[in-house]
Amino acid sequence: MRGFAVKFYTREGNWDLVGNNIPVFFIRDAIKFPDVIHSVKPEPDKEFPQAQSAHDNFWDFISLTPESMHMIMWVMSDRAIPRSFRFMQGFGVHTFRLVNAKGESSFVKFHWKPKLGLQSVLWNEAVKINGADPDFHRRDLWNAIQSGAFPEWELCLQVFDRDFADSFDFDVLDPTKIIPEEILPAEPVGRLVLNRMPENFFAETEQVAFMTQNIVPGIEFSNDPLLQGRNFSYLDTQLKRLGSPNFVQLPINAPKCPFHHFQQDGHMAFQNPRGRANYEPNSWGPEIGGPRETAERGFHTFPEEAEGPKVRLRPESFADHYSRARQFYISQTLIEQRHIADAPVFELSKCEFPPIRERMVGHLLNIDADLAQTVADGLGLTALPTPASAAVTPRTDLPASDMLSILKNPPPSLEGRKIGVLVTEGADIEMLKALQDAIVAEGAVIEIIAPTIGGVTLSDGTLQPAHHKLDGGPSVLFDAVALLITDEGVLSLMKLPPAHDFVSDAYAHYKFLGFTEPAAKLFKKIGLPDDLDDGFIALNQPGDMEGFITASRALRFWDRPDGA
Repeated sequence: MRGFAVKFYTREGNWDLVGNNIPVFFIRDAIKFPDVIHSVKPEPDKEFPQAQSAHDNFWDFISLTPESMHMIMWVMSDRAIPRSFRFMQGFGVHTFRLVNAKGESSFVKFHWKPKLGLQSVLWNEAVKINGADPDFHRRDLWNAIQSGAFPEWELCLQVFDRDFADSFDFDVLDPTKIIPEEILPAEPVGRLVLNRMPENFFAETEQVAFMTQNIVPGIEFSNDPLLQGRNFSYLDTQLKRLGSPNFVQLPINAPKCPFHHFQQDGHMAFQNPRGRANYEPNSWGPEIGGPRETAERGFHTFPEEAEGPKVRLRPESFADHYSRARQFYISQTLIEQRHIADAPVFELSKCEFPPIRERMVGHLLNIDADLAQTVADGLGLTALPTPASAAVTPRTDLPASDMLSILKNPPPSLEGRKIGVLVTEGADIEMLKALQDAIVAEGAVIEIIAPTIGGVTLSDGTLQPAHHKLDGGPSVLFDAVALLITDEGVLSLMKLPPAHDFVSDAYAHYKFLGFTEPAAKLFKKIGLPDDLDDGFIALNQPGDMEGFITASRALRFWDRPDGA
């Protein structure tokens, strides 16, 4: 799971849209926030595992918290391992309120949609990428921005009224639920473009303070109980993290519009107003006594009517823990469903306490029987446990939502993707030039891999430098690969284990491979089938490059039976 927070410097102050790349959350009650965070941290008596959820404490908490099941479906899906931040959605998670100039209110959910579309990696890829380049995501953003291929997202809104909200069998204030876009489309209203990197990362990233309570006129909170808790806790977090109540005066956090208030003094204050008055109301008049709020321009809270007793409980309208988790699962393709099943098998296999595994399978039985059976088989359970007790009978009639699937919404091109080209001594200059032209015309990036970082001498005698030495540029770093290999070059590659890994990983990860004829010897050496599938595109002449690009737009050749 990744955070996705944006600070808007508006003409009426700062608005922080603080969310995740997943539209729901583990819990509904903010008092459980420390518990979910503590559970996923390293176990306190061991201080490991680091940065992993595959351990007893996390899954113990989850298996005892049925409201987490929708979130778990997302976290165990391909959504949790994006190919790049540039191919990742963002969500405000909660239902907020919009108020127009007439004082009329609507509910709203916020979405960020990447211009380049969605893309993920396989779990096996993610592990290898982390080993090959721990800074992969940071480097990807940096390179894209430095090259002028600015990452871009659309800000989209799902806006609805009280009558629409009341039409559902669940409460729209429940942060473990979504409204499918087939029912309520997310309409674009603006865009976010990352066109520069911070000038100083400490000043502009380490010291930035995002807080859900930072809103501006026209945007208000709903009664979502988790949002109300976040509004309280985030200020406390920033006070502790940045060490001063005046963190809002830091340049990265300060409003860019003119602003006036009576707050002053305190630790590390550096915007202290002059004059006699440091409170309001006062008797000194506007020239001496400072600014005054006007009834017309001041912040107005929507006058929502409230009735009934104020109690601390989990309302029945929040009680369905499984139906939307099931809807997410059935909305995926068979490939994505397989990945969702593989993930909890891996995670729960790391748990040492058997009852945790059984409890989780019991929850999965309320989501999908086939999913539960697959996970049970993967864990080696000899019998299925009893389904978990459900406060509300799970619904099985909710339709699939295609918008929830990555593979059902493929990108139209290779724009923003990266093609790795492995070359050897004597590689054909015309073939390389044709491939480079085709890749650049598509809006993608080409990177050269060679046996040495010094590169290779091409067929016309020119030196082609490399971006990566072979063992430092594995195929997991690329969206598709091409091998421009000569008869002499393939003999040396056959002796290099990194060359074997380059091809076998690309094959196992369902990637498209373009290749010149000598590469067939390398394929045979590493044991690929003699009858190559349609994910292999022969590059016999410069004109073949367009076919390779056309095929690679699909990003993966999922019909390969023996992949990862």
